[in-house]
Amino acid sequence: MQYHPISLEQSPRKDHFAYFSAMQDPYVGLTAEVDVGPLLDACHRNGWPFSLAMVWCTGRAANSVPALRQRILNGGVVEFDRCETSHTVLRPDGSYAYCTLDPVRPFTVFLPDAKRRQTEAIANGGIDDGEDALGLLFLSSIPWLHYTAITQPKPVPADSNPRITWGKYELHEGRLSLPVTLLVNHALADGLHIAQFFEALRAEIEGLAES
Repeated sequence: MQYHPISLEQSPRKDHFAYFSAMQDPYVGLTAEVDVGPLLDACHRNGWPFSLAMVWCTGRAANSVPALRQRILNGGVVEFDRCETSHTVLRPDGSYAYCTLDPVRPFTVFLPDAKRRQTEAIANGGIDDGEDALGLLFLSSIPWLHYTAITQPKPVPADSNPRITWGKYELHEGRLSLPVTLLVNHALADGLHIAQFFEALRAEIEGLAES
């Protein structure tokens, strides 16, 4: 994954970066309900795994927001051309492993490779993201619970990888509603960028459901 440096001197967020970078806990997160009814119908109709469809949609939505492709490196900021996802997969013994995928590719290309990689991760995977960890989007799901808020473990010192989590979908007021959480480093992203992600996620879900 390739990246290029971002000049903080030319950035309108120069002061924001300095302000939040100095904080012990610089993260900001938000949980929103997302309508996944049409996507679930498409998954049933086409035989797609819902979890992998969500990985694809969330990965593409995050990649569409430049701030979510930015990372802190050696005290400066770099922006990746694209970011792959690393999502959790449940193993037979009840533990989990990480599976890295490229959501930028078309879904018809992404899905067969994703199935193969996920099967390999379940059988032999671990929790090491490897040398390319800086450019990853960290994804996880809690399909057993429909939650309203979540607290996530965060490293010290703080990292800058966005974390996207979703729970169990449930029928609410006629909609099949899925809680989705986005956690970002506030030195790089604000509420505007979080809102842009959720709007892009809505568009990606609708687009895949109609394909």
